[in-house]
Amino acid sequence: MAENRISPAALALPAGILALMVLMVVPVPAVLLDVSFVLNIALSVAILMAAMNAQKPLDFSSFPSVLLFATLMRLALNVASTRVVLVHGHEGAEAAGKVIEAFGAFLIGGNFAVGLFVFLILVIINLVVVTKGAGRVSEVSARFTLDALPGKQMAIDADLAAGILTADDARQRRREVATEADFYGSMDGASKFVKGDAIAALLILGVNIIAGFCLGMISHAMAAGEAAQTYITLAIGDALVAQVPSLLLSIAAAVIVTRVADDTKGEGRDLATQIAGQFTDPRSWLPVAFVLGAIGLIPAMPQTIFLPAAGIALWLSHKLRQRKAAEHPAIVEEEALPDPARIELEDVSDHTLVTIELGYGLVQLVDERRGAPLVARVTGVRKQLSQTFGFIVPQFRVRDALDLSPYDYRIRMGGVILGGAAVRPDRILAINAGEAIAGHTLTGEETRDPSFGCDALWIDPAARDHAVAEGFLTVDPATVIATHLNQLLSVRPQDLIGPDEVRALIDGVKEHSAGLVETVYPQPLSLAAMTRLFRTLLEDGIALSHPLPILTSLSRAVQQTQDHDRLVDLVRGDLGALIVSEVCSPHEALPVITLDARLEAAIVQGLHDPVTGQPVVEPDLARMIGERIAALIADRPPGAVPPALVVQPLARRPLAGLLKLRAPSCLVLSIAELPATQPIEVIDVIGGGTDGDAAQAGLPALPQPQTRESIAA
Repeated sequence: MAENRISPAALALPAGILALMVLMVVPVPAVLLDVSFVLNIALSVAILMAAMNAQKPLDFSSFPSVLLFATLMRLALNVASTRVVLVHGHEGAEAAGKVIEAFGAFLIGGNFAVGLFVFLILVIINLVVVTKGAGRVSEVSARFTLDALPGKQMAIDADLAAGILTADDARQRRREVATEADFYGSMDGASKFVKGDAIAALLILGVNIIAGFCLGMISHAMAAGEAAQTYITLAIGDALVAQVPSLLLSIAAAVIVTRVADDTKGEGRDLATQIAGQFTDPRSWLPVAFVLGAIGLIPAMPQTIFLPAAGIALWLSHKLRQRKAAEHPAIVEEEALPDPARIELEDVSDHTLVTIELGYGLVQLVDERRGAPLVARVTGVRKQLSQTFGFIVPQFRVRDALDLSPYDYRIRMGGVILGGAAVRPDRILAINAGEAIAGHTLTGEETRDPSFGCDALWIDPAARDHAVAEGFLTVDPATVIATHLNQLLSVRPQDLIGPDEVRALIDGVKEHSAGLVETVYPQPLSLAAMTRLFRTLLEDGIALSHPLPILTSLSRAVQQTQDHDRLVDLVRGDLGALIVSEVCSPHEALPVITLDARLEAAIVQGLHDPVTGQPVVEPDLARMIGERIAALIADRPPGAVPPALVVQPLARRPLAGLLKLRAPSCLVLSIAELPATQPIEVIDVIGGGTDGDAAQAGLPALPQPQTRESIAA
């Protein structure tokens, strides 16, 4: 029952709107009208202070709605005050309330002509200057905010993919971007309320003057001068009472829409602090002192005003310079005098998995003043790998290495050197990818592309168009390093994933399919077991981009066994269609290579690794099978679907490891992984026929199957 209780704060807004309706319809006494006028002024001042203290516009995101209700309140007061002025105005100035009387007598000195001009000036300031400017800024801000919305969303997605943001941070940023767009769109419409309120004030003033003048002469038999003096004074006092809060709200709206958030000091600042902080430069006040002093020396100028003002500006510049000088040595001392005996863990340990080391001649590639091209390329590689593998790849580190030659770089993973080469930071690499014109005239420093081993030339950037015309592929040095990085890491996805990445992947799935995750993790499979399983799938070429079918298959498999190898085989069997679709469409015939039954039996029933229990292929037999499959792949026409080797489940793993080095493009499948609906075309049976045929085909004589007892003997 406590959840259904309505709080007093929830009733305040409907009660306030009902009170506004009462003010418009029901006659109210002058005392209540005075209280309402005071509340209106207080509310306007409070709104202005809230707008000035906001650190960024979204901190006052309710401002458009507050502006609407404040405008309605002021219009309701105008209706109520108009009724009082027209009904009781003939009784004297005090009949309309003390507030209207004070504005009509004290502020304008009882002269309605002066009051009329003051009111018109306030309306001009409000309508023409403040409101029009704020409305224009709101319109432009809304337009540019909406135009920039897709780009901001893409930037958030890029930061999320790059690992700069967590999933929670990304959701918070998306909410802020959407709220910002809604806010400026609402402000564009809310500014029309302020403009309409200023126009309504003019119309209400005219109605009060004309109606009061007529009522005074017709209904109350007042002289024309007396009626004009009484009703025009009350009408102007009433208009000024409403116009002052209106001007305050217009200023608040202008402050909000022109506010620029400033985080340069590490935290948001309110408007007063921001303005004060940006006027504390002593170099700004010294010219002010000289200009005021020069003007004060002119004989016709009032020296008693200009010269003291020049002295104050000069004193302010001196004080600000002293304060800045007092702060600077403390900072320098703190930064320049570190404790030589203190050693941080970061100084002796590298916590990143992948490190790119550069010679000192390549440091300019990460110089922010030159755009840091290598950092942008490396971030792009990390994003691409994350999208390909299906998990957030850990961040890379770029550092200098004094033991390298100036223009050399190398790539490490876990401290192990994966590769490296030399690049020329002031040149362009022109790569001959097989399309260069024979007998070309392009000249440069001969080298080889570190990623794919193609012939290449380091050329002057001015010769780039010439190289393209000659059929070369041209890339800048940062792209050469990034491409090499991508080529080295794309074949090692299993080495890039760890428990932290697996936990993040599972947590992401858990947000949408919590029940599915609970059937697998943390029981019966621990985080270590899930990590090992995902690493094996990645090593087999199965990306984690679609985790739902993987976890669904795993949920069924854990009901049968928790053995790692058996789980992998069961999951691969369920994902057979996904594995085959990577190389062949479901309606296209898959080229298949099989092993002769005797050859396959010899592998399955032969020697086994005593540690893993997996079959071990005899070296000569492994070499011959690898050479035969490599020859079959080489004979395939360009662009043809690569063949798949289909074997028994027990033989898949050793043969997959065998062909990973000898024929990496050949997909190795077990019979259980081949989809039943997938059309196939058997292009060769390795080891088919007699032993003589096998020897003629380049295969050794098939060994006779051995039992475990004979092996043990």
